[in-house]
Amino acid sequence: MELKTLFTVFAAVFIAELGDKTQLATLLFAADKDVSKWTVFAGAALALIVASGIGVLAGGAISAHVSPKHLNYVAGAGFIGIGVWTLLRA
Repeated sequence: MELKTLFTVFAAVFIAELGDKTQLATLLFAADKDVSKWTVFAGAALALIVASGIGVLAGGAISAHVSPKHLNYVAGAGFIGIGVWTLLRA
């Protein structure tokens, strides 16, 4: 296992997930006094694992046909587009 890649991916995903709507939804579920916190944790963790698995599979399939350089451009343009759209709606 490549530890550098592991820690880089962990840090990127961890920072990206902090304060996003997924974390806020999990917080709201956990705030219910009648709900097991471990069940909420397990459900949220499983959802993130499945979503990440889909991302890994899709990335592997796409990278077989598109160069990483072009993927970076498309991803960057997508993030810029989402940012501009968010600013315009504010």
